[in-house]
Amino acid sequence: MTLKDGSLSYHDLPPSGFTPKIGFALGGGVGRGWAHIGVVRAIVASGIVPDIISGTSIGALIGGCYLAGKLDQVEAFARGLSRRRVFGLLDISFGGSGLIAGHKLTRHLQEELGDIRIEDLDGAFTCVATELGTGHEIWLRSGNMVEAMRASYALPGIFEPVQIGGRYLVDGALVNPVPVSVCRAFGARVVVAVNLNSDLFGRGTTVMHPLPPAPADALPDVELDEALGSGKSVKHLLKRQFLSRGDGPPGITGVMMESFNIIQDRITRSRLAGDPPDVTIGPKLGDIGLFDFHRAEESIAIGYETGLRAVAEIREFITALT
Repeated sequence: MTLKDGSLSYHDLPPSGFTPKIGFALGGGVGRGWAHIGVVRAIVASGIVPDIISGTSIGALIGGCYLAGKLDQVEAFARGLSRRRVFGLLDISFGGSGLIAGHKLTRHLQEELGDIRIEDLDGAFTCVATELGTGHEIWLRSGNMVEAMRASYALPGIFEPVQIGGRYLVDGALVNPVPVSVCRAFGARVVVAVNLNSDLFGRGTTVMHPLPPAPADALPDVELDEALGSGKSVKHLLKRQFLSRGDGPPGITGVMMESFNIIQDRITRSRLAGDPPDVTIGPKLGDIGLFDFHRAEESIAIGYETGLRAVAEIREFITALT
């Protein structure tokens, strides 16, 4: 009960021995997202277990699999990925509303998770997605977990939107990249946020610089018709678009992913400034890129070490509220 002076009555004070609810807000990060596995393992191994998990994009995937008791299987899958295997999972779609249909990845998830429903998990779990057309932030808290995860990681233009309840949903990072607000809404007193893009320095600045002359080789050296005429396959061209390296112009997907990452970074700064977590964990993932799913071993190790370093700070917050 709130008194006239704005204070709380003794009835609202936590009882002796009260343990505050702990929330994990796991952010998006595409190929960097395997670091969530290491972070979660390190914190849980220390005896700190989340009561609430909210996840966006790959954060929803890892958070949901942890609560479903499938983190070991996801980690084994991630560690087994190579560049070739990653490309093998990309079922290219030319007739849909995304470059990747996503059926192969969905089958892998269904093999592990089956028909598990969110409401049947041991802990409170929320997937964050974005509704096309309205831009509404959608919190998925019930229903088939695989479908909810798919909606949360459906990168616009890359994966096809997922239809749930008559709504077409795409990646939640468009509206809430690190969903601290979701944990707060469902009663978390201590919120631990994992921001996988915190080490991307230099974003958000303004640079005034004259444009240099365009290099002679600025245009792609191989057009599609020429490539097909020389015997190169469309699959080879698409592989170059997804997994290309070097100093040349980025492929189509590289442009889309980097543009999405810039938007996500701006939104993350704004959201976390307005609703800051109690503890922010930012693994320093260095040059691990958005499409480097094959570098899971590095990402998980970095996440684990970063999670261990955050344990003492999390304990301080818990103790202060106990």
